[in-house]
Amino acid sequence: MSLQEKLDKIRSPKLQNQHQTHIVLSAVEDTLRDQKTEPSPTGYFAALLALLRQAVSAAGVNKDLATSVVYLLDVVTPYAPQPLLRSKFSQILTNIAPALTFPEADAPLLRPSIGCLESLLVAQDSAAWELSQTQIGPRRAMAGLLNLAVDHRPKIRKRAQEAITKVLKNPPPSPAVDHPAADMCAETALKSLSELAARSTHAKKQRKSETTEHEPALIHALQLVKTVAAASGGWPSKKIEELCEVLLNISKSSNEYMTMAAFEVFEIIFEGMANDESSSKLPRLLEVISELRPSQNDSQLLPPWIAVLSRGYDVSAQIEPEETFQKLPELFNLISAFLASSSHNIRVSASECLISFMANCVPDSVLLEPSIYDEKILGKLAKAAVDLLSIKYQAAWMETFNVMGAMFDGLRWQADPILADVVKTIGELRGNESFSGKKEADEIIGKAVRAMGPEGVLKILPLNLVKPKPGQPGRAWILPILRDYVNNTNLQHFKTEFVPLSELMFQRVIDHGEAEKTMEIKIFETLVQQIWALLPGYCDLPLDLAESFDQGFAELVSNLLYQQVNLRSDVCRALQTLVESNQAIVDIEGEDDLVLQNRVSKAAAQKNLDYLSGFASNMLAVLFNVYSQTLPQYRGYILRCINAYLSIAPSKEIMETFERVTTMLQSSLSEAGTQTQAEKQKQKQQNATDKMPPMSHTLMDLVITISIYLPRESFSTLFNIASLIIIKDDDPQLQKKAFKLIPRLAESPVGKLALEERSAELQQLLLGSAEKVSAPAKRDRLAAISTLIPFLPNDSLHFIPAILSEVVISCKEVNERARTAAFDLLVLMGEKIAAAPGVLIENNKVAHMPKDAPAVEGTLEEYFTMVSAGLAGNSPHMQSACITALTRILYQFRAALKPETVSELVETLDLFLTSNNREIVRSVLGFVKVCVISLPEDLMLPRLKTLIPNLMVWSHEHKAHFKAKVKHILERMIRRFGASTINQYCPEEDRKLIVNIRKTKERNKRHKDAAKAAGAEGSDEEGETGQRKGRFESEYDEAVYGSDDDSDGSDVSDNEVLGKSKRGAKKGGKTYIVEDEDEPLDLLDRRALANISSTKPLKRRAPGKTKAKFDLDGKLLLGGDSDDGAMVLDTPADDKGDDEGGVGAYVKAIKGRDAIQRGRGGRLKFSNKRSKDEDDEMDVDEDDLKVVKKQIGGNSRDNSRGGRGRGGRGGPRGGRGGIASGRRGLGEEKRHGNGGYRGSGGVIKSPRGKGRR
Repeated sequence: MSLQEKLDKIRSPKLQNQHQTHIVLSAVEDTLRDQKTEPSPTGYFAALLALLRQAVSAAGVNKDLATSVVYLLDVVTPYAPQPLLRSKFSQILTNIAPALTFPEADAPLLRPSIGCLESLLVAQDSAAWELSQTQIGPRRAMAGLLNLAVDHRPKIRKRAQEAITKVLKNPPPSPAVDHPAADMCAETALKSLSELAARSTHAKKQRKSETTEHEPALIHALQLVKTVAAASGGWPSKKIEELCEVLLNISKSSNEYMTMAAFEVFEIIFEGMANDESSSKLPRLLEVISELRPSQNDSQLLPPWIAVLSRGYDVSAQIEPEETFQKLPELFNLISAFLASSSHNIRVSASECLISFMANCVPDSVLLEPSIYDEKILGKLAKAAVDLLSIKYQAAWMETFNVMGAMFDGLRWQADPILADVVKTIGELRGNESFSGKKEADEIIGKAVRAMGPEGVLKILPLNLVKPKPGQPGRAWILPILRDYVNNTNLQHFKTEFVPLSELMFQRVIDHGEAEKTMEIKIFETLVQQIWALLPGYCDLPLDLAESFDQGFAELVSNLLYQQVNLRSDVCRALQTLVESNQAIVDIEGEDDLVLQNRVSKAAAQKNLDYLSGFASNMLAVLFNVYSQTLPQYRGYILRCINAYLSIAPSKEIMETFERVTTMLQSSLSEAGTQTQAEKQKQKQQNATDKMPPMSHTLMDLVITISIYLPRESFSTLFNIASLIIIKDDDPQLQKKAFKLIPRLAESPVGKLALEERSAELQQLLLGSAEKVSAPAKRDRLAAISTLIPFLPNDSLHFIPAILSEVVISCKEVNERARTAAFDLLVLMGEKIAAAPGVLIENNKVAHMPKDAPAVEGTLEEYFTMVSAGLAGNSPHMQSACITALTRILYQFRAALKPETVSELVETLDLFLTSNNREIVRSVLGFVKVCVISLPEDLMLPRLKTLIPNLMVWSHEHKAHFKAKVKHILERMIRRFGASTINQYCPEEDRKLIVNIRKTKERNKRHKDAAKAAGAEGSDEEGETGQRKGRFESEYDEAVYGSDDDSDGSDVSDNEVLGKSKRGAKKGGKTYIVEDEDEPLDLLDRRALANISSTKPLKRRAPGKTKAKFDLDGKLLLGGDSDDGAMVLDTPADDKGDDEGGVGAYVKAIKGRDAIQRGRGGRLKFSNKRSKDEDDEMDVDEDDLKVVKKQIGGNSRDNSRGGRGRGGRGGPRGGRGGIASGRRGLGEEKRHGNGGYRGSGGVIKSPRGKGRR
């Protein structure tokens, strides 16, 4: 930004505090005009300097004026000539100094003052910097900046640090590496840091309560050190030793922030030294850090020291890789000694440091072409590695294993044979049954396999599976490790080692015959599978492809594909990897990096591909045959393998293959055409029995796969096939495959050219087949149209209105993917028309329009007119689809449309809210929501007068969630336009809904505030059982207020219309495993799926002991749960409900926990509390029992009139039957007569108030 632009901004102030600056600037410009001085940077600078002398005089400082003047000086100074700034330095500094030292100076005054100083200091030359700090010169100004750089006010501190950085990064021309003031800055910063660190340490030793009082200042001092280090290319060499000592002492602080800040300083110093200019300081720095080595067991200081050393040698390896590698054995021994420490932190730090050394300090030249001297160093490293596996480091075996893994990763193929002893030792440990680190050992052996190759590892740890020797265990456990880690090795080893082993194992399986499989035979079968699972790893960039992959091996693999169904996936993956791993090397841009490319150059990889292309034809023939014999759900890997070999096959062979496949496809289609209906039905039944698709489907898959590799001359045949199959509506699956051909062609450059050339032909094909499309093929047809739209020439835009009605109606498809494809296609067509301004759309070429229809200019407005035509459709379904389509394109193109078009559209669709058809209104509600959330306020506010009353009509409709949708739209309206505006236009009788929205919002806010106040206590438990951790308080709120109206009544969600992915699609729901307490769930069991639930299973109640039941005479009652059982007094609380006996209810009402009690003033009190022991038996006093027995034995008439028990028809509150209507005892006959017991616990049947019979 130029000076004039900056001054223009000041001349038109937007904030109140800028007015004073504007007035001062106007005064300065008036003065310049009066003096007839040119308003140049020099003129402004001189005038402002004179004004500053007035503002900062001996009498005092005029704060407001000084602030404005210094602000303007800060703006002008960078543009002033540097000779002027050098010559007037002392005068300018004398004028600015009072502003800097003014006791009441605040940020608005200090920050521009610092800016002025910055510009002044950058302009000074070497001679000026040589003046001492006591003289008025740059060093004195720098001292002031350093003082402000540790100020307690953050804004001032930050501005001062920025100024120091800029000054130090712009040194005056001189032969020295550092800025002349770098030493002074470093010394001041270091002195400040040392003093504060000493005070902080002393305070902690005194155990004062205010131990943290020095820490903010210490952090500010560290920040200053960091600023100086970053600006001056590391740190001045003379001051490094003292700085390192202070930083290491700070880094052992218990305050994590302090430790991190100290490390950041080291990091910045190392980064500054990574460039060529400052790299000369690095050896001295590393030497100083090494000399500051703490004691062997200092668990506070050792970890940071080790970390700093690790980072230092990382930088050293970037600058001097060879010299750093030579020091590696010495460093390795130095750090590995700490692995014997008793402190876990020290051991972890040491292992991380060693891992860093192996990752960063081994140069590529050592891996590719090691010299004799390099080999000696590698030998020393190997010896140190073997020593780490001794008993001395037993406590650190986990850390040691991590280091071993890093050594294999760092040394790569040079690990063989120097780390052979490491492999042997870890292999022996892994073979020991009592060893607990098998998983870690497996990982190390895997890394050894990757680095040394399987051949090197198996020499040390042989499998011993065929003829195990005594004392040498079998190591079948290595096979899964080999499967996961083998790559970039010799394929010949697989042929010589594993193919014979596989044949031997398989022979034993064959020899067993058809008899029932024993455990031994199952193990042999598993071993065969594990052996062939190694092949993909051996085929991943093999070093000897041309020598090992010969005709014999190709035939062996082909036979396996035909005969061994279980091995097909591994063999296909291996054949695919063989091609793709070499293609990946060829595709790498830039020069060869043999370490990155695993020793295979681009030329070698291309040679391998050329060699494999010789096998492609035969391999494809085998794969095609196998593909046709495989069930559809298992064909994916075969198709990927076919794709890989098609990509390298010669063009001539691809053409021959294509001709063979197309000939077979034509014959298959002609056979299907000549079949009678009965024969077709028989064929379908046969296919259903075999579970195999028709041959035509299989061949069509192969045609689609081959299509992108075909030369241009064969595309006519391809399009003929597509045109024949696309109109076959009697076979939806075949039709789907034909539509897939067009998107497939768009994947290759040749295919894209063909789509451009044959665009007119394809348009006719798609338009002509519109009536023949089956429902399952809809999505693929829309995808095919989407692929064709970008290739439409400008003179063929009439294809869009011709196909538009089909796309619009597809917005209401049942299939969600078809709907999404339709929405995307609508947007794509709109973008195509918008991208061709001024091009005419010839409507007379559209099939359903008259021949004399005029051509129209292709604009977005015209596109909306085309889509809107569906509003006049005959069916509500078409109208609804049209509204949904308009909603989607309005949301997409709202910014590009003319306001009058949008206004007209909103007005038109507002009328559709008055429709009586729910399907139409459902779509209109979606449209209204999009208008409310996305259209400008000035356009929507005039529409609210009619929109809101029409909307409120549907707030009383509960079907299809209409009320919820209307409520949500109103919420969005209130949020955007304000409650008063919405209330104004809302009918009087419907305003209670707006009140409800306001109250709900307030309640939710209160809940949210209460939850915040409550804090995060018990959040773990609440995650499962407490309140929902979502955007809404409950599922109901989410359904009502959530913006995703994907309810049962709607077939199109709002997210689909807006072109967003569903919220729930990315977020997986919680699932729970329901398992027995005694036995865990077997996930391999086919019935396991029944035990996986999407809702949290409830804990089963443990079955408790039930007390025996007795009748009033003390007899034991069996089968008391039966409906015919006698009335029981001692009914447990479990049997609440209609089974509770009348006497039990009576006693419970008098003496129970829920009995009525009288409180103060004789008021009745009821208790509804539940207790834990509700299942316990109710106790009844003997006296109460006597009273109850007496009542039962009384006149049945009295009982029938006064009873309020549970019996009879009166329900739970009694009835006419009273207590006497209890049921008779088990085996008791009906009794007629007066009341009283006759034994057996029975009760006389109630005469229902009629007296004796």
